[in-house]
Amino acid sequence: MNIADRIQSLRKTKGVSQEELAEQTGVSRQAVSKWEGGQSVPEIDKIIVMSDYFNVTTDYLLKGIEPKSEEIRKKPDAGVFSIVGTALNFIGLIAAVMIWYEEKQSSSVAVGLIIIAVGCMCFAIGQNIGDEKTKIKAKKHFCLINIWILGLILISICFNLLDGFFGGYVGLIAPYPLLGNSFATYGAVWLLYVGICIGTDFLIIKKTA
Repeated sequence: MNIADRIQSLRKTKGVSQEELAEQTGVSRQAVSKWEGGQSVPEIDKIIVMSDYFNVTTDYLLKGIEPKSEEIRKKPDAGVFSIVGTALNFIGLIAAVMIWYEEKQSSSVAVGLIIIAVGCMCFAIGQNIGDEKTKIKAKKHFCLINIWILGLILISICFNLLDGFFGGYVGLIAPYPLLGNSFATYGAVWLLYVGICIGTDFLIIKKTA
């Protein structure tokens, strides 16, 4: 692996585009493209900037020399925190749905949101103390999945309250959309939910490609 491959690999691991790396190093996107294509080599000041940005040594960027094992401070895999956080968020959603289905009480949403808050805190801890090399991937996977979980509850709360308001009755706070005024509005909110989630996932994948 040469310096061009290392720059490209580090950029993709961090989940940034050529444009974003160009902004960080104060060059044009074309310059970054040439670095990664092996058509030119970054100047030493740019190497120093990239070593700080990617949290690697200049020796690694220039020569591919890895730091000695005793110099590496072991940190936990952020992906583990992401998985645990996602599992808790899913449990929170299921708990909210089950409690609502059985008791029809708005407190079901509160229970679900408390569990989801714990799940999000778990993810945040992983992003704070996790290994730098695993943070970007963990964040990407967490966001791709959890937009569907968080989006459902948040959109449902807003829809049910608004549907009740415009329908002339008190809207209920529930963890999923309720059939209120018409099938048209009910179908529309599901389309909105799916559209927002798919659109967000597309943007996340495009940004980290």
